[in-house]
Amino acid sequence: MTTQILTDDPLGGTVRRTVLPSGLRVLTEAVPAMRSVSFGVWVQVGSRDEAPHLSGVSHFLEHLLFKGTRRRAALDISATIEAVGGETNAFTTKEYTCFYARVLDAHLPLAIDVICDLVADSVLAGPDVETERGVILEEIAMQEDEPGEQVHDLFAQAIYGDHPLGRRIAGTTDTIAPMTRRQIHDFYRGRYLPPSIVVTAAGSLDHGSVVRQVTEAVAGTPLDGPAADPTGVRAGDQVTGGATGSLVEAKESEQAHLVLGCPTMGRSDERRFALGVLNNVLGGGMSSRLFQQIREERGLAYSTYSYTNLFADSGLFAVYAGCAPGKVDEVLELVRTELATAARDGITEAEVARGKGMLSGSVVLDQEDTGSRMSRLGKGELLHDRPLTVDELLARIDQVTPAQINELAGELLATPMSLAAVGPIDLPSA
Repeated sequence: MTTQILTDDPLGGTVRRTVLPSGLRVLTEAVPAMRSVSFGVWVQVGSRDEAPHLSGVSHFLEHLLFKGTRRRAALDISATIEAVGGETNAFTTKEYTCFYARVLDAHLPLAIDVICDLVADSVLAGPDVETERGVILEEIAMQEDEPGEQVHDLFAQAIYGDHPLGRRIAGTTDTIAPMTRRQIHDFYRGRYLPPSIVVTAAGSLDHGSVVRQVTEAVAGTPLDGPAADPTGVRAGDQVTGGATGSLVEAKESEQAHLVLGCPTMGRSDERRFALGVLNNVLGGGMSSRLFQQIREERGLAYSTYSYTNLFADSGLFAVYAGCAPGKVDEVLELVRTELATAARDGITEAEVARGKGMLSGSVVLDQEDTGSRMSRLGKGELLHDRPLTVDELLARIDQVTPAQINELAGELLATPMSLAAVGPIDLPSA
């Protein structure tokens, strides 16, 4: 077992990291002034790790782990945490899954025991599989009834095509309906192993106590076994390019929902900080170019924004707008014009300063919440092998120059764009 102090951050707390003999990593950030603690278990497995016929299995498994362990029934899991005023939940992404709880500091040992128990020792009983299958099928149906959400999945498909990053995290009716308990169990025991698991906690805590409690909670479970081969970047499914076509789904709704964008670099690229600033300038807030042009000056949409999603070996930049069906052409023309203008003429120093300020402010304001601190540790360790300190993040943002942003804008925004659209519209698909 090895322990090291990663940072004693004046804007944060003391961050320590311990690697257990199994390869399980435990990171904590001690913030004595806070009375709450957020605790999470992060697993480096998501929808991009799934075979096509098992699309949605990571998300299915996330649901099932709350259905009971050898020591606790499903009600015990939720009732135990809620009885002390805490909350627990989980989420699945394309590259990782997280299970977490937030409690008063006095109840951290309870949260550790419950969350580690459900992650390490769930039963996956056959009747629970069938019950949760129905829940997930309803969730998929609900997503299909929300065109404003559905369009983002369609955009990922337009960018990545048949690549796993182009699939829905929840899977489809065709993959969830026939999925067996054995398939889910094999995925669980084959993937939920150290060192692909990171445990993080932030708030009023003692690192040594957290390490001891985690060690006790996983003793005798697969998380306590010898280290498995790390998953790493998924060999054989690296992204080699992006599509540039259009995907349109005609649907009766009051609005047309549009996403226009292109592939970007992966999350390890240092230009991600310049991309973050550029994103803020273009569509990251009420003062952004797209918000001002589309909503404030022309009143064409209530909701419009830009965003980025970065993965291990790829990413995407996208602009969303929801508008009246008759305004689709005008909105798309405005978006394309703004992106082309930024690619050609760049952005101003004042816009750079504002975009950097927004990005820096969000980093610092996140420190007000133990959940955000816990997530920063988990994502940093799982995705980058080390969480950057607040000072390091602020320095990276401050080092971004107008020249770097304009070079990136010229390279990125001049590329052919992919379009996804959902609603009562008639656009050609490609």
